[in-house]
Amino acid sequence: MANSFVRYTGDNSTTSYSIPFSYRSTADLTVTLAGSVTTAFSLNSAGTTLTFNSAPAQDAAIEIRRRTSQTTKLVDYASGSVLTENDLDTDSDQAFFMSQEAIDDAGDVIKVSNTDFQWDAQNKRLTNVADPTAAQHAATKNYLENTWLSATDKATLNTVNSNMTAINTVNSNITAIGTANTNSANITTVATNIGSVNTVATDIAKVIAVANDLAEAVSEIETVADDLNESTSEIDVVSNNIANVNIVGGISSDITSVAGIASAITAVNNNSTNINAVNTNSSNINTVAGDSTEINAVAGNASNINSVAGITSDITSVAGISAAVTAVNNNSTNINAVNSNSSNINTVAGMNSAIATVNSSATAINAVNANATNINTVAGANTNITNVAGGLTNINTVATNLASVNNFAEQYRISSSAPTTSLTVGDLYFDTTANELKVYKSSGWAAAGSTVNGTAQRYNYTATANQTTFTGADTAGNTLAYDAGYADVYLNGVRLSASDITITSGTSVVLASGAAVGDILDIVAYGTFNVASVSGSAINSGTINDARLPTTIADKVITATSLTAKGDGSSADGKITLNCSQNSHGVSISSPAHSSAQSYNLILPTSVGTSGQVLATAGSNTNQLSWVDATETKPTVADVSQTIAPATATTINITGTNFVAIPIVEFINPTTGVHTVANTVSLTNATTLSVNVTLATGNYYVRIENPDGNAGRSTNNIITASTAPTFSTNAGSLGSISGNFSGTVATIAGSSDSAVTFSEVGSNLSGANVTLASNGVLSTTDFGGSSTTATLYNFTIRITDAEGQTADRAFSLQSSFGATGGGQFN
Repeated sequence: MANSFVRYTGDNSTTSYSIPFSYRSTADLTVTLAGSVTTAFSLNSAGTTLTFNSAPAQDAAIEIRRRTSQTTKLVDYASGSVLTENDLDTDSDQAFFMSQEAIDDAGDVIKVSNTDFQWDAQNKRLTNVADPTAAQHAATKNYLENTWLSATDKATLNTVNSNMTAINTVNSNITAIGTANTNSANITTVATNIGSVNTVATDIAKVIAVANDLAEAVSEIETVADDLNESTSEIDVVSNNIANVNIVGGISSDITSVAGIASAITAVNNNSTNINAVNTNSSNINTVAGDSTEINAVAGNASNINSVAGITSDITSVAGISAAVTAVNNNSTNINAVNSNSSNINTVAGMNSAIATVNSSATAINAVNANATNINTVAGANTNITNVAGGLTNINTVATNLASVNNFAEQYRISSSAPTTSLTVGDLYFDTTANELKVYKSSGWAAAGSTVNGTAQRYNYTATANQTTFTGADTAGNTLAYDAGYADVYLNGVRLSASDITITSGTSVVLASGAAVGDILDIVAYGTFNVASVSGSAINSGTINDARLPTTIADKVITATSLTAKGDGSSADGKITLNCSQNSHGVSISSPAHSSAQSYNLILPTSVGTSGQVLATAGSNTNQLSWVDATETKPTVADVSQTIAPATATTINITGTNFVAIPIVEFINPTTGVHTVANTVSLTNATTLSVNVTLATGNYYVRIENPDGNAGRSTNNIITASTAPTFSTNAGSLGSISGNFSGTVATIAGSSDSAVTFSEVGSNLSGANVTLASNGVLSTTDFGGSSTTATLYNFTIRITDAEGQTADRAFSLQSSFGATGGGQFN
């Protein structure tokens, strides 16, 4: 296994890969993807796992290799300097790592095998090989296929390859081929007669069957031959009837089907007597089928029929006294009169004594009774007599105009049938049969008003055979009456045209063609009327159709707790329009579309609000509208810079104003254009958000969008995703330095993903007369300065990268005088 590099193959999903070797600094690592160097990765704190920003592609070659500096010594020994452990380790690590890398490089090449001293490519392909020019040069696949072999050669080889199976078969049968060659004369004979051979081969199964049959003790072929030799051959019989046999063969599937229902056929045969009886009675069955409507009607009235069947004894009893029932029915008027006057009869019964007194005055009463007609006439006309007395002047006027009165009697008559004499256009008569007023026109008598009570009346009839005229009572007992010409007629649900019917009498409908028995005739009779002649006060029941309502209502107050503007039941939503004074413009309020399935109430605010405010809802089904400021409230993001580790889920606080739960937080890289959404967002308050995010290396704007869509973005790149700087130099003592030493005391090393600088936290180095350069070099012109005694100098160094990230580490230097503190080379 290599000690300075590791190789992997990408699978389009894995991002983290182990680093199994040691290295001095991250700067010594070189990472390639498919041969190209990349820095799009991060390392864990231990430096043992490398994580790519995005998963390498499928089968991508991944190499992580250590390249220790071979051009610069990391430790430069100086005369009189103190050798520290760190210096020795750094120097030896550089040499050790370089030797490992050299060994790995040497092993990562084609070598001579120690088994046969030939070059060994170790199961790897050779690439970038030049075309051969000499006999012993290696040839590439491309050279062989496209230079050395011609197109004809390749076609021939492809043919050979496609026939390789046949070639192998020939090779495996080479002995048989030799045998065939020795029998070529016989093979030639077979070839000459190949047609016959093919025929035999085609029917080889039959040939085998014949051979097998002939080998049997009782051969079917021999049996057939014997049959054909008979004077009456069964085979001849079948042959003579081959047409029938073919017919049977052609319906073999039907025969199979019949055979499959043999039991059912047997059952039918066993029931042939009943089937024949049904067939004999087919006309009656057809008659019953033609009368299915009536049968269904009887079936629909089964409950009543069952009720009648349940009281057959009572019906029988009534039938036994039918004469008495008839007599009672004939006298029903008197019986009903007695019944309706039962209270008076009871009263009379209670006046028995008074009746006796009346009886004693019978002579006088009889005298009065003899004149009862006149008395009753006068008594019945008492009111009229009083009225006549009061209207004597009018009576005299009538007497004076008696001719006109008689003329009216001729113009208006009451009759059960239409008058036929003294007829003048404009005459009126009341038809007591139809219960309607009629007027005499030039065309004859016609209804003065509408025969139909209302706008329409429906009638239903069931036709008899070839019936053409329908009149009188319908199936519901309603007597047909309509205004001549105003009726729609439907036969079995189909509306008949004017040429199919005659509707002029007002009492009957005549079909041009007779209806079939059981046909259903529906008649819709329409009434004629003039809406303008109907007084509004006369409409005191029912509902007026929308079309009859006025289109405008001028200055009216509608007293109602609720008004509804309905939709049209199809696509038009209900709306209310408020017009301008001239009715030339208007503003409408419409319902939401049906598809939104919304039902809510808007309640106007209790005040007029202030200038610039708008109405806002409360967000509930009963919305109390209120006035709110019209300006939008957008969130703002404070320009507070922060740095986080890349590719690591990190929680940070973002400050600003007008944050509302829960906003969308995005981090925008202006260089790549990538928008990264926060992992989680928590609202601390309106000015602070707690956000967890994972970002790739880079600088980011922060954008915050509230749930209402209002959004704000930071003015600057305030979030930096960058690896924090780290020290390569171990903390603690940097060694012992001779007092008054002049030169480089030590070099502190560290790195980050950007340039780093070194500085001291505090000023303790000045006490040792040591200065720190920004590259980490500690130097002095007189170590310890004026001090002449051994002294320990403690100090803290800070490493800062380009993103402003820092790391601190404590170190110390020991001054020595004389032989104390360590050894040196002279």
